[in-house]
Amino acid sequence: MSLKLAKWGRATFGSLSIRNCRLYFIGQSISQTGTFMQQVAQAWLVLQLTNSGTALGLIAALQNLPVLLLAPWGGALADRFPKRKLLLLTQTGFGLLALLLGALVITGLVRLWMVAALALCFGLIMCIDSPTRQSFIVEMVGGSQLTNAVSLNSAMMNLARIIGPAIAGVLIMAVGTASCFVLNGLSYGAVVITLAAMRASELYPAPLAGRGQGRILDGFRYAYSTAILRHILIIMALIGTLMYEFQVSLPLLAQFTFHGNAASYAALTSALGIGAVIGGIATASRKATSLKAVAVAALLFGLAGLLAAFMPTFMLTVVGVVVLGFFSIYFSATGNTTLQLSCDPQMRGRIMALWSMAFLGSTTFGGPIIGFIGQQLGARWSLATGGLAALTAAAYGLHHASRQVRPNAA
Repeated sequence: MSLKLAKWGRATFGSLSIRNCRLYFIGQSISQTGTFMQQVAQAWLVLQLTNSGTALGLIAALQNLPVLLLAPWGGALADRFPKRKLLLLTQTGFGLLALLLGALVITGLVRLWMVAALALCFGLIMCIDSPTRQSFIVEMVGGSQLTNAVSLNSAMMNLARIIGPAIAGVLIMAVGTASCFVLNGLSYGAVVITLAAMRASELYPAPLAGRGQGRILDGFRYAYSTAILRHILIIMALIGTLMYEFQVSLPLLAQFTFHGNAASYAALTSALGIGAVIGGIATASRKATSLKAVAVAALLFGLAGLLAAFMPTFMLTVVGVVVLGFFSIYFSATGNTTLQLSCDPQMRGRIMALWSMAFLGSTTFGGPIIGFIGQQLGARWSLATGGLAALTAAAYGLHHASRQVRPNAA
């Protein structure tokens, strides 16, 4: 039994034996806890200012608009410059924005347009940070440990999703939203410190693309001409647009379906994180990746979304959201890993920029749509719409996966 447990531990947590990866996880665990505190506080602040689900969706859209429009540029930078140095700059920028928002709330000067402007600035930094951070993981651990590191990274982020909202719920009720923004701003210092402490000699950097080799259009052409990349990105775009809108659908469920408060929203967000942590650990020891695996994960994700949407009571909805969190990470980790292992290392930044566009940038359209649906048809349909979108994406993926077993299938 002890030998089996040791073998399971090595398979599940193998990437953490790498020093640089451990440092990265420490910094990110602190920072992501602060990020989820801010996510809860920002959503609640917008609802306090407007009492509008549509406004909540519009803020989410503004935060992700730059990712939709400029992520390819950010991906080109990630392929042309050392990723660790880029991350030092982006993490510092995030921290300053969070501290500014906290100061505006403390002084009582905050207005909706200010929240919108800072969300837009956050998105501008995100369009560089996201593809750089995604493609930096393989440079810390190498290809053999990529699935493990991506899955554990997802588990770590979602452990922060549990802790952060729980802290935020208490702080918002006790002292207000400003404390969440200030603590988040300070948390980015942990990432800066751990990135600076990494040993460059132990990284596996991809060859940097030259000026002529790092063109944005080359990334689009490469993704379109490579069937597996094209299909996964289409699946992610559909699911990212309508399913990964939890920052809109969950507060709507908490406030309008169950007539709850900030603590109710924090409970749903924490439940999502619990499921995601379990899902990340369960996925960490998996090795096989394929288009079919991505499509099956999308199918299970969609079914979980429908299950959570129509639970009759708040407590059962919390249970349903745990299941939803599990398959959320199962899907995203499978898609992320398959995409990175299927592309040329010199194109990885630009391909992950397209992943970021599909994952985050699509919220520009999806956030307002889901907010409007929740306001007009009921909050349950804001989540159910995403479940139906995931099932549609799964059908698309399974169709093309079946074609790929035949010669010359595109």
